[in-house]
Amino acid sequence: MTSWDDAFGTDGTADQPPPPPLTMEERAGVLDDLAELEVFRALLEPTGVKGIVVDCPDCDEEHHVDWALMQANLRQLLDEGQTGRHEPPFDPDPDDYVSWDYASGYADGQAARAEADEPTDGPPKGRHSREG
Repeated sequence: MTSWDDAFGTDGTADQPPPPPLTMEERAGVLDDLAELEVFRALLEPTGVKGIVVDCPDCDEEHHVDWALMQANLRQLLDEGQTGRHEPPFDPDPDDYVSWDYASGYADGQAARAEADEPTDGPPKGRHSREG
């Protein structure tokens, strides 16, 4: 996942030069994060999870960021190379948010479960019969 500073901007002072454009590798990483975030939201939002909890290196605190804000921050990072400061929700319930690692593990577990539930009779789907 992108760093907190990347996803949530700097202190916003006007004296700072604009950030350099993202490299192709950085852009690919942000695109991967956006795709993962969509999966996390689709799987976890119906269970009551409201977003991601992020450790902030600037203040050494956890910030609770809802799905839409996290997506907006990543899109802005992709489009502009930085994001502005955004305030996380006021007095969030920590039980409503999960870490990126938890969301990733949950998604992996759901994928493994779906794979295990696939029928095993006949050749695997998507493969040519001669590739047995």
